[in-house]
Amino acid sequence: MIDAKHLAHFSSLVGQDNIYSDKAHLIAYSYDATRSKFEPDAVLFPRNEEDISKILTYCNEHKIVIVPRGAGSGFTGGALPSSGGIVLAFEKHMNKILEIDMKNMVAIVQPGVVNMDLQRAVEEVGLFYPPDPASQDYSTIGGNVSENAGGMRAAKYGITKDYVMATRAVLPNGDIIKAGKRTIKDVAGYNISGILIASEGTLAVLSEITLKLIPKPKMTKTAMGIFSSVNQAMEAVYKTMASGITPVAMEFLDNLTIRAVEQTFSKGLPVDAGALLVTDVDGNLEDDLNFQLTKIEEVFKANGCSEFRIAKDDKEAADLWFARRNASPALSVYGSKKLNEDVTVPRSALPELLEKFYAIAEKYQVNIPCFGHTGDGNVHTNVMVDGSDPEQVKIAYQAIEEVFQATIDLGGTLSGEHGIGLAKAPYMGMAFTEEEMNLFKSIKRAFDPNNILNPAKMGLD
Repeated sequence: MIDAKHLAHFSSLVGQDNIYSDKAHLIAYSYDATRSKFEPDAVLFPRNEEDISKILTYCNEHKIVIVPRGAGSGFTGGALPSSGGIVLAFEKHMNKILEIDMKNMVAIVQPGVVNMDLQRAVEEVGLFYPPDPASQDYSTIGGNVSENAGGMRAAKYGITKDYVMATRAVLPNGDIIKAGKRTIKDVAGYNISGILIASEGTLAVLSEITLKLIPKPKMTKTAMGIFSSVNQAMEAVYKTMASGITPVAMEFLDNLTIRAVEQTFSKGLPVDAGALLVTDVDGNLEDDLNFQLTKIEEVFKANGCSEFRIAKDDKEAADLWFARRNASPALSVYGSKKLNEDVTVPRSALPELLEKFYAIAEKYQVNIPCFGHTGDGNVHTNVMVDGSDPEQVKIAYQAIEEVFQATIDLGGTLSGEHGIGLAKAPYMGMAFTEEEMNLFKSIKRAFDPNNILNPAKMGLD
């Protein structure tokens, strides 16, 4: 517990209206999308970078834990105050788009800016910020950078790290640093900004982020391919990407997911299909989009696609995307507890990966519906069980461990976009050698020798 003198000091730093230790606030900031709950001792709303610096200086001196928090939408517990301490929340004050630089095509934002708000603001002036996590309507840019968030457009445009040009950040001792520049090229010094990306708030607190923008494509078209088997669909994914066509998105739903979406939302999906692939293409000329779709259709049909549907208008496109965007909540039909993982492998390994997952499901007699961003090799694997049955929950975690091992055996990674946080920390030893983990820990110690910033995350303690 943080005693009253510390709370009084924080109040003097940020003002009484920006510090809360009442039960309502502690509960509100105690959980994220994992549904795990850890109450902090207080919640602080810094008004600016100077506030952050003063808070961290004091916390470092008194060994008080600080947990930076965006919108609390993470799936791995990265922003949970599992060691108590202070939650540092940015949505109240540090939520502004500071600049949209048309000439250099960059945006400068504070960490509390919501992803979709930035997308809309830059699109109004003809620019484009591609990273689009599923939580884009409420997740913040600071959180996206801290987790290196992906999204459906990653197949063509990449992920958050590909758009971070520079950051301002506050170190645990209160020092303020600027890493990176507004320039296209910058090879002077260590890539500190790159180290801060995906560090999950364990190294520094982001106070300002400079993001690369690109011109907004003038048009987009959507299509869906229906396959009789998952294996055919997975073959079509990597062969499409190798054909010279780079779709904006290449999203996948297996039969279990299709049936769950249809049972929940009644969207007219083909429930007998083995798999669906939903794809977008974009560009500035309609002939170019039509060429891309023709080529994708050729590859799909050469790999067992029984029907290829092109959306006639925006409404039909939205209907095609509805199934993919609502896949995750629909899976509750299979159980009250979902172990949701976001493993990633090289695209050519996708057919074998899915075969291994379904073999694990059969071995443990559990449902493992899969969907995700197969255009970049990222599969959302969901082990579904009855959360009220301890034996089923135990089996689910055994299955997840085998899911991770199968992924690693195929040259993959534990996480493509959700991060490690608390949920995947126990499995870091499967993916990294002792020497590699020791290197991670030494980086943590160099930035945060007193271990006050988001401890117990990423298996670093």
